[in-house]
Amino acid sequence: MKSAYELAMERLAKSDPATKPLTAEQKNRLAEIDRVYQGKTAEREIFLKQQLNTALGGQQFDEADKIRQQIAGEKARLAEECEEEKERVRREK
Repeated sequence: MKSAYELAMERLAKSDPATKPLTAEQKNRLAEIDRVYQGKTAEREIFLKQQLNTALGGQQFDEADKIRQQIAGEKARLAEECEEEKERVRREK
């Protein structure tokens, strides 16, 4: 015999759209989103690392620290955008 908790969890799992299997189209779109955001991340990282090397070459250490923080911030922002876009695809029917 199942407890009330187990029954409630089963009902919740049935109504949760995240537990529905993904279609082949959704899987392809998720893979494409990953590729796009990997490219965006690499592009920003290359650009900012060039600026970082220039700042370090000119011994502008305060500027170099700002650029390092910007690199970390950009990576986090792009990762968040990627996850939001993937979540939209997962919620589609």
